[in-house]
Amino acid sequence: MYENPWYFNDKPFETEDIEKFQGFVYLIINQLNDKKYIGRKYFYNIRKKKNKRNRVRTESNWKEYYGTCDPLLEDVEKHGKSNFKRYILSLHTTRGDTNYEEVKQQFLQNVLESPDWYNNNINAKWQRKPTHIVEGRRYSETLTNKNL
Repeated sequence: MYENPWYFNDKPFETEDIEKFQGFVYLIINQLNDKKYIGRKYFYNIRKKKNKRNRVRTESNWKEYYGTCDPLLEDVEKHGKSNFKRYILSLHTTRGDTNYEEVKQQFLQNVLESPDWYNNNINAKWQRKPTHIVEGRRYSETLTNKNL
């Protein structure tokens, strides 16, 4: 058993449970303020050895992982790991399926529009709405080539 384990189907998830899975989509909940984070993690790192053809597969740091979101990591550091619950939402046999499900869940949970979430971007492509945008109205400007 490791510190503050991931839970899947109400049981701590262990290395033996990985089986054929490549990654998982997870939910972390701050027990102090109910703020949440959805992300994904792979079970294995696959690296090519220098000057070698073969790739080496090693278990990743998934047991100790808390995401890449700075505000979340700051709160984990500040309040302690024991104040955060970690849940595996789904397990996936391919990295592509893992990535797809992460983005899908983030959009379904509306993580960018609610202050209840640590997530401030989705797939590094979609960000939270800037605070200077008036609620309900988005401003955009389109440039057209007048010579066409």
